[in-house]
Formats: sequence, structure tokens, C-alpha cells
Amino acid sequence: MHDPIPTVTLPSGTTVPALGLGTWQMGETKARARDEIDSLRLGLDLGMTLVDTAEMYGDGEAERIVGRALEDRREAAFLVSKVYPWNASRHGTIAACEASLQRLATDRLDLYLLHWRGEHPLEDTVAAFEALRAAGKIGAWGVSNFDVADMEELLALPGGENCAVNQVLYNLSRRGIEHDLLPWCQAHAIPVMAYSPIEQGRLVHHPELIRVAKAYQATPAQVALAFLLERDGVIAIPKSANMARVRENRDAVDLDISDEDWSALDTAFPPPARKTPLEML
Repeated sequence: MHDPIPTVTLPSGTTVPALGLGTWQMGETKARARDEIDSLRLGLDLGMTLVDTAEMYGDGEAERIVGRALEDRREAAFLVSKVYPWNASRHGTIAACEASLQRLATDRLDLYLLHWRGEHPLEDTVAAFEALRAAGKIGAWGVSNFDVADMEELLALPGGENCAVNQVLYNLSRRGIEHDLLPWCQAHAIPVMAYSPIEQGRLVHHPELIRVAKAYQATPAQVALAFLLERDGVIAIPKSANMARVRENRDAVDLDISDEDWSALDTAFPPPARKTPLEML
């Protein structure tokens, strides 16, 4: 029997799985569409019901893939998408959301994020998010690639306290947020969504990660995911269009790594000793 997937509670009280499904780079090759759809549907079957996408991915094609994957099971998924910063004006955000809903073939998003900060005033984006929420087009809103100063500025705005998540680059090899952003988000009960949790596959070649994985008859990717699953208020969103890999990702929940091996990984991937600029991919 598999361990249940741990959950993370959003500020609204809604719970989501701490292990979801990413879609970055989906929708870019027509020949892979069927594999991508099948992998997303398998992920839902396995309980990874949070699906993260964006208008940016595949220039909207990833959203279409997600729409096809969810066509008869929209209720089973917690659906997340993102608005480009240059679309994030008061009117532009609403128009971008409507376009995303159309591509996703749904009438609402569960969560809508500002992909990163741009030239539009944050208060305009927040006002648009709040209008979308009031209209029932989105259940909640949040941000992506925001550092502590950005988060503090956001929370000081009217409605800013309704920010539900911050999605950032976070994995074993990119631990900068542990210095201040992760503790700040934890203190404010704002979950962190960790994108590129396996560093787009680059992490799996690290000798120490390979050594620890072998000790547990696991894969390096599973250990990398287990690292994030150990952390309070963190949601990992690995992307895969390979069904065996999706199963492998789900099985990461069952790993129980010893303190000694976590210490060895801390030595191989040291936590930050000081504040570093927020990393992005």
C-alpha cells in the first residue's frame, strides 16, 4: 500500500496535494500530445490532482492539452494557470483569464497566478484578481517568482492579504529561498509551489543523490522530490509526459530518508548561509 500524498492547506482552508503535475514544455510537439494527456490523466488517478499550467507554456498549447486531459474530469482537478506580466493590467488580466478558460475548456480556475512581476502596478493586477474571484472565474489567486520584498509590498496593498501561494524555483540544488523567503511564507501561512523540483532532470546525475537513492532502492528523482515533501507548506509540481515517470514521482511519497542521509545531502547541497537573489528558470 502506498502512503497517502501529504496535503498543504491554502489560506482559504482548501487542501491540495503536496505533489502535483507540472506542464511546462507540454503542447510544444503535436506528436507528443497523446502521451502528455495520458500522463496527466494517470497523475489524476494517482492522486496528484493539482495541475499547474500557464498561458506562456507552448504559447497556450499546454492549456489546450490540460483541457483535453480534464474534459470529463474537471471536478477531480485543482487547476492552476498564470498570466503573463505584460498582460497583467486591470483589463488585461481579465482578458487573459478569459482566454485561458477558453483554451482549458472550463468556466473557472481554482488558482490564478501572476507569472512574474512586470511593468503593470501590482495594485491593478490584484484588483483584477479580486474582480475575477468575485465573478467566480477564479477560486483564488497568487503570485510566482516573488521575493520577500515583493511579498511584503503585495501584502500591504488592498486585497493583497488574499494571496494564496507563491510559486518559485526550489529544489535540492537551489535552496536560496530557505534563508528568508520560505520562512517568511511559512510564517504568513502562504504555501510555496516549487517548480523544476528535479532541476529539469539535471539533478539526477549528482553522485551523492545517486548514492542515497541506491540505499533506498529509489531513483535520484524520487529522493529530490522527497526533499521537498519533507518541508512544511511546500507543493512540488514535477512535469512528465512519461507514464512510468509519473508513477515513479508518485512513489516518492513512500520514501522515509534517515536524518543521517539528509545530513549527507545537506553537505552535498548546502543550505544558504546568506541572502541570495531569487533564482528563476
